[in-house]
Amino acid sequence: MSSMETIKWINEQLKPTNEFIQKNLDYENKHILLFYLKSVVDSDMLQNLIITPFFDMKSEEQLRLYVQALPQFQEVQSKEQIRQELLNGNVLAFIQDELYLLDFRLSNNDKVNQTNVETTIHGSQLALSDNLMTNINLIRTNYHQSSLSIEYLDKGEVNQQKVAIIYDQEKVKSDVLDIIRTRLQKVDKQVITSTTQLNNYLNDKKFSLFPQMIMTERPDRIIYNLAGGKVVLLVDGNPQAVATPVVFFDFMTTMEDNYHTVLISFFLRILRYAGLILSLLLPSLYVGATSYTPEVFRTELALTVAGSRVGVPFSSFIEVLFMLFFMELLLEASIRLPKAVSATATTVGGLILGTAVTEASLASNIMVIIVSAVAISTFVIPVNEMAFSIRVLRLLLILVTSLFGLAGLVLGFFALIMYLVNLDSFGEPYLKLYTVSKNKKRSEGKA
Repeated sequence: MSSMETIKWINEQLKPTNEFIQKNLDYENKHILLFYLKSVVDSDMLQNLIITPFFDMKSEEQLRLYVQALPQFQEVQSKEQIRQELLNGNVLAFIQDELYLLDFRLSNNDKVNQTNVETTIHGSQLALSDNLMTNINLIRTNYHQSSLSIEYLDKGEVNQQKVAIIYDQEKVKSDVLDIIRTRLQKVDKQVITSTTQLNNYLNDKKFSLFPQMIMTERPDRIIYNLAGGKVVLLVDGNPQAVATPVVFFDFMTTMEDNYHTVLISFFLRILRYAGLILSLLLPSLYVGATSYTPEVFRTELALTVAGSRVGVPFSSFIEVLFMLFFMELLLEASIRLPKAVSATATTVGGLILGTAVTEASLASNIMVIIVSAVAISTFVIPVNEMAFSIRVLRLLLILVTSLFGLAGLVLGFFALIMYLVNLDSFGEPYLKLYTVSKNKKRSEGKA
């Protein structure tokens, strides 16, 4: 295949990639044609090693020999190699009917953050940066597909912050993409500083109890979401991304599930769901059982619970609210305090509070155990947005249980399931087991 046919083929392959740049330099009978992706190429290297010397060279032959002598030069073997190297950050130069590949890839891994929200033992410890182009470089570096497309727009009347819409054209659902574009056009705010703001503005259900997008700081999780046909939104100046559409079960998975064996990953998932159920239902079960139907306990357990509440002047409902209120205060304090003192202050505060409350007979010993178990179970939920939702729902279920007993708890839980069944995320059912792109479905159908 000739060089011109190869260039035509490359243009067709990278046409969906709107960051594909074709630069034509023509000066004093010298001509060079450059092809590259701007988000993964080091522009300084390109300027200093190719563009500036081009204007200093006396002939094309001298330029060709100079390019071949560069350490970044590599031989062209096939058109598929050219396509892959362009996606990796190489520059394709066309000189005297010959093609040359130059490795000018941009690597900003030393400028990115370390994970501090979605921490894992195994796998990458790199997180997104505050710089949008650095984040796109991280994604491009790990997602080598020409179908990956990035759209840019400015949001915020005052700060005009750049927002990037990232998706795989071959896997994304067009109706989901259209919904996101339409809602983004309707966002009319003076200041946009983070992706979490977009999460709130794009949600058509303003008072929804559950998040419609999943927030992440991990590039590897973004890669999995893009491969699954989801749309990722990034905002310049914010080290977090949001992906959509999501299902409920997305919030209960971590990247570490992909690094363990099947049995260990299954065990960890079961552990998370058990923690979810405990943090949601355990306080309500305590209120319902102690206030309305203590006969559900075994006699020994019922006597133990009754004995621990001797001297407590409040009903179980007030007792639970009292302890959960201070638990929420401790959680907020641990977030707001400086890192150097937050762990010590909250640990000491929790110990002193638990000891003082039981000694003053303001709460029972069993209540302290239940609140501690609820707090630990809440921390098991991997994504904070879902943990916040569970904390609010827990209070609603306690209120219903205090009015109607265990029957009210059962009805409230069924109402929650019905609410989730009727909920959707940008057209995708919220309780769907997984999301599959239409192209993947089509390929499976052909198979």
